[in-house]
Amino acid sequence: MARDLAESTEEAAGLSGARLDAVHERLTRLVDAGELAGAAWLVARHGRIARRGVIGRKDLASGEPVALDTIFRIYSMTKPVTGVAMMTLWDQGLWSPDDPIEKHLPELSGLKVFAGLGGDGEILTEPAERPATMRELMTHTAGFSYGFSEEPYDKAAQEIGLWQAKGLDEFVGRLARLPLAYQPGTKWLYSLSMDVQGAIVERLTGQSLAEVYQERLFGPLGMVDTGFFVPEAKRARLATLYRSSESRGLVPLERPPFLGDNLSPPTLASGGGGLVSTLDDYARFAQMLLNRGELGGVRVVSEDAVRLMSANHLPDWMLTEGFGVGAQQIRPGFGHGFDCAVFVDPDAAGIPVGKGSFQWDGAAGTWFWVDPENDLIFVGMIQRMSALPDQANCQQLTQKLMAKAML
Repeated sequence: MARDLAESTEEAAGLSGARLDAVHERLTRLVDAGELAGAAWLVARHGRIARRGVIGRKDLASGEPVALDTIFRIYSMTKPVTGVAMMTLWDQGLWSPDDPIEKHLPELSGLKVFAGLGGDGEILTEPAERPATMRELMTHTAGFSYGFSEEPYDKAAQEIGLWQAKGLDEFVGRLARLPLAYQPGTKWLYSLSMDVQGAIVERLTGQSLAEVYQERLFGPLGMVDTGFFVPEAKRARLATLYRSSESRGLVPLERPPFLGDNLSPPTLASGGGGLVSTLDDYARFAQMLLNRGELGGVRVVSEDAVRLMSANHLPDWMLTEGFGVGAQQIRPGFGHGFDCAVFVDPDAAGIPVGKGSFQWDGAAGTWFWVDPENDLIFVGMIQRMSALPDQANCQQLTQKLMAKAML
């Protein structure tokens, strides 16, 4: 069914208005407590928008409130967007999950694997036992790291200026000089894999990543405020970014800590974390996924592609090894699809969503999930980096509240 998102009432969407009030009140308490500057959230069920909420401030200094059209840095919520772009190319038969990555990026053939440090601190390597596959690239199991940690292989990435590359071709060329962090398929490690996918998108299409996003996703879906940067005419709508400090509360970040400032076209278009978006724009993306690839009569990707993307691709043993990043902890019942996390057994995972729900979040706290079993999407936008350990995880908080809101 080619559903679009329609304005509705809570009851018509199968949701309790009083229980949705509880969601809004809980997020409001986080703002009042100084944990968040502001928040925007949207829930839709059965293709009907039941509630949008805005709370707090887009900018604390000026007092300007969050609005429904406030633009947020969504960071790693870019990853599922890249995943869908990749799946449009899968639909065309341009790649297969079992392809070696080097088939599409020959520079990455013959990669070595980190094997420790020598007596004088030099990096030791060993041959890869086999080439990493596209399936592994799509699930953070190919052997790549992110390049930001204090591990020796990441320090090597910093030394060669991996993230200062001018374009994705140069990025791949620099990456080819680095060892993998582990043998392909033997670990789950949060990584730059979606940035590598961005390079593959450019190779397979002959277009820039921004052009592919616009032509295949943002244009057809009516996502009018999503992109790699905020044009001058929209800049006043961009939320100020903050970080949490134990001593000073929310501290404004004059310049984001990575991936540019989103005020001009980036030198390196990041398929892993480069986008800005709005509440309604990302809701359209999420509803398209819930609709298995179409929205309002426009199909952007096949049903089979969405099924493949939102299925768990990790082996059972990997779910018990303590892998994960932030709140996205791989565990029994909670695996990983292509560029998103997947609930294969919500009871085992300890979160009350429908079986087959899939989700991700972003470094500044944005979050979303798609729940096919309950025919529901939820999108939340905030602007807080570096949450403190005792601060609430908004995704899990709202998932537990939404479980009580369904009629």
